[in-house]
Amino acid sequence: MSVFGELTSGVNAVRPGRTTMPSVDFGLIIAVSTLVLFGLLMVYSASIALADGPRYESYGRFYFVGRHAVFIFIGLLVALCAASIPMRVWQKLAVPLFLLCVLLLFIVLVPGLGREVNGARRWLPLGPINFQPSELMKVAVLLYAADYAVRKQAHMQKFRRGFLPMAAALAVVGLLLLMEPDLGAFMVIVAIAVGILFIGGINGKLFSLLLSIMLLSFLALIWASPWRRERLFVYLDPWNPDNAYGSAYQLSHSLIALGRGEWFGVGLGASIEKLHYLPEAHTDFIVAVIGEELGFAGLLCLVGIFVYLVMRGFDIGRQAIAMERIFDGLVAQGVALWMGVQAFINMGVCLGLLPTKGLTLPLVSYGGSGIVLNLMAIALLLRVDYETRLMMRGRRT
Repeated sequence: MSVFGELTSGVNAVRPGRTTMPSVDFGLIIAVSTLVLFGLLMVYSASIALADGPRYESYGRFYFVGRHAVFIFIGLLVALCAASIPMRVWQKLAVPLFLLCVLLLFIVLVPGLGREVNGARRWLPLGPINFQPSELMKVAVLLYAADYAVRKQAHMQKFRRGFLPMAAALAVVGLLLLMEPDLGAFMVIVAIAVGILFIGGINGKLFSLLLSIMLLSFLALIWASPWRRERLFVYLDPWNPDNAYGSAYQLSHSLIALGRGEWFGVGLGASIEKLHYLPEAHTDFIVAVIGEELGFAGLLCLVGIFVYLVMRGFDIGRQAIAMERIFDGLVAQGVALWMGVQAFINMGVCLGLLPTKGLTLPLVSYGGSGIVLNLMAIALLLRVDYETRLMMRGRRT
């Protein structure tokens, strides 16, 4: 029996009592709100000392937390707009949005249009802010893969009509992202797309083939790039003096911060590593500051909230599929995959479990495009849950 068959067969098992539930998932809203507000607090703590250094001396102590608060506000407005649009409309927009994002990924590489920082060309300058198309592509590929799995359901077991078109689309996206370069975003996008295809019922052999191609391509890219290869080897031995003062500098100071935190931390605001020792303390390595200031207990609570968020996402997706809302269910589970995979990679890097990769912690780290699109994804998840609850009451959206 296919995945869809197994899930839709459970529609009769839905408890009648569920129809008396509220129209929204308050537990999910509380969890997301906790992450966002906690992130705002930790961005303030991790960035307050940056103004004491020569690089940011003209910014002021509240520059980063102020901008982060503004982006959270923008993200909430975007989320409200996204949540007000029915999922059937999002399904119609899936292909056009995906093509638009491919175009934006191409435009960002054009000299004079894309903004270059530290050798990477990932941003489009829009006045006082910089927009990162790869973040929007995560939403686009989420919707596109879900729509693809629904449209191609009859051909998901075939190579030419089921596997090849999606593989080609991912190859184009991957090529553009690697030209920026943004390997971290590519990894998350591949995880979202491949995960949705797997849930959507793609042939097991074709799924293994796609996974193998992506893995081999990933390893080939690392081996072909001396600086990526160096990152891999220094990750294996970060305390070697040559590595600790070179490519493993961030990782070694992240581990020092986590070690200082011990069980219950040195206290909120008392981090030493954020005082210009640990680069990107308010973005990619905010977990290190959390671990230093709040200890293992603080990190455990953070992980627990993300686990709850991911579990609720998959549960909402399963319920939608059981109500024969296949596209909605795949979108919900795609959001759960996105949050779970990106959080795992970010935490794994900070803990020294994975090679260093520039990915933020969803809903927590400082960032413009990232926090806005994270909140938009959560809005899609809440919209799926809302429509499912309406359907369980016998109402249509």
